[in-house]
Amino acid sequence: MTRPLIGITSYAQPARWGAWELPAALVPLFYVDSVERAGGRALVIPPSTDAVDETLDVLDGVVFSGGIDIDPANYGAERHPSTDPAQAHRDAGELALLSRALERDVPTLAICRGFQLLNVLRGGDLVQHLPESVGHEGHREVLGAFSEHPVDVKGGTRLAAILGERHDGVQSSHHQGVGRVGEGLVETAWAADGSLEGLEDPDKRFAVAVLWHPEMEEDKRLFDALVEEARRYRAERGAVAQAGAPGVSS
Repeated sequence: MTRPLIGITSYAQPARWGAWELPAALVPLFYVDSVERAGGRALVIPPSTDAVDETLDVLDGVVFSGGIDIDPANYGAERHPSTDPAQAHRDAGELALLSRALERDVPTLAICRGFQLLNVLRGGDLVQHLPESVGHEGHREVLGAFSEHPVDVKGGTRLAAILGERHDGVQSSHHQGVGRVGEGLVETAWAADGSLEGLEDPDKRFAVAVLWHPEMEEDKRLFDALVEEARRYRAERGAVAQAGAPGVSS
């Protein structure tokens, strides 16, 4: 069976390997492994506002990866002292890609930064330092290590259909969260402290966002669901193209 092509948005920053330290477009291999274990073929997407539609033309699904904080200017806020320095090129490229992916109804899984990006795209805003709101640092206790906690999932949502109404042992590494929820998005999951951990757009074929890192879990059901929907999307596009080919009757 042909593997659907799943794009993964990349980090874009200096990286070191061997004797080299150079600017790089990269993703942690856990994203790639998760896509390929689910039956997809992973392709890395560097951030760019150019050729967005040409990129989506060849993809059957997209994963918006984690990473650096979104520039607060994108949601009309002043920068908090704890917020990362801006990466305008990544923000602009991913906002353009996410906007067109949703318009074209490309299956989309948004993770951590991607979850926040979806909310900002839809006119929502972010809590720039979550410990000030929830009174603890349980969502990211140590930089460079994942924290673990459960989430409760709203019944009747796409997320609940995939994971059930409780998901234990999520791998968490964030200090920001959602404030005002963006237009058209449904809240789907919460941590025990009440902070929002899941969003989705029920009007899209698959637009699911989580604030934790499912690529770090042994449980790959979110990636399985994305790849399954991407396979259907690929088949439907193929059928449309075949129907419109010269010499093919409808």
